[in-house]
Amino acid sequence: MSTVRVGLIGSQFAATLHVEALAQVAHAEVIAACGLVGQQVQEFCAQHHIPHAYTDYQELLARPDIDLVCLSIPNYLHCQVACDAFAAGKQVVVEKPLCLTLEEAGRMLAAARAAGKPLMYAENLCFTPKYVRAKALVDQGAIGKVFRVRQIEKHSGPHSPWFWDVDRSGGGALFDMGCHGFALGRWILGKPQVKSVTAHCGLYVHADKTRGDDDSVFIVEFQNGAIVQVEDSWARPGGMEDAAEIFGSGGVIYCDITRGNSMNVYSAAGYGYAIEKADITKGWTFAIYEENWQYGYPAEMRHFVDVVRGKAEPLVTAEDGRAVLEVMFAAYESAAAGKRIDFPYEPAYPSRPIESWLRARGGL
Repeated sequence: MSTVRVGLIGSQFAATLHVEALAQVAHAEVIAACGLVGQQVQEFCAQHHIPHAYTDYQELLARPDIDLVCLSIPNYLHCQVACDAFAAGKQVVVEKPLCLTLEEAGRMLAAARAAGKPLMYAENLCFTPKYVRAKALVDQGAIGKVFRVRQIEKHSGPHSPWFWDVDRSGGGALFDMGCHGFALGRWILGKPQVKSVTAHCGLYVHADKTRGDDDSVFIVEFQNGAIVQVEDSWARPGGMEDAAEIFGSGGVIYCDITRGNSMNVYSAAGYGYAIEKADITKGWTFAIYEENWQYGYPAEMRHFVDVVRGKAEPLVTAEDGRAVLEVMFAAYESAAAGKRIDFPYEPAYPSRPIESWLRARGGL
């Protein structure tokens, strides 16, 4: 297969990241996109020179000239759309998180196996250039035996209103961004088995918008003794903070995605777009450049296209996505109960990750 023809299901923020990344992939061609709002998806397609626009994803899946579909839609839709895509003979990339429940994860994995195709999990932090370099240094023993990975992602709130709705998103800041931090740490450590999860969540700033958490911290301990510490917030003004620290017996690695590759800018009047999620651009700001590249999206999409072309095996799979989802359930349950959750683990309330935390707060 010389060219992989791609259909995008979703036409908002994450789909924009995907289409901009795919534009940098030599063997990819985006030929169709789907969104629920006709005018919006038409404008999206016109902006990105995509020839075909749909409001029904089944019509997009019916096209025989589409090889790969990328799902960038609300979390509660991931499972059904992915299963339908496999039934239509497509290969599938799904944005994080994989889905809302472990039962849905099982259905998606079964659909992929029945189709004989991999379900590729779009965890961009495993393709972020700084983190890829950090992982290579860890693997060659540059900092000795790694015993702790800390990842932080903090900003003032999500891109789309549906994230605030826990029925559609499955959780708050912990679920939205904690899946990034845990996936990164687990990958850096070589994907060891989880031993326990301890977490705290709170709703401090955005109670007018959501029942979910807007600030969280959790620690995952692995069977090999290493830990991953993840801090996430939707309650931090002033733009994006996204960084990681990797501690080993013989050294340490610090990676800052946004500010480590930004320009320091002072503007008395303010200006348009600065760092992701910046609410105010007056005074000193950190203006990021080549943000899509810094976050690894072109490398991620290039890899997934190579998988479809038979040139690579998936680096990040649905099995990884399921492992992340299981820890998200455990983290919310730990925050709800105020205690450590030991593995092996079965969710007390399997309907959505945040369910146990909502019940503990009386927020059903």
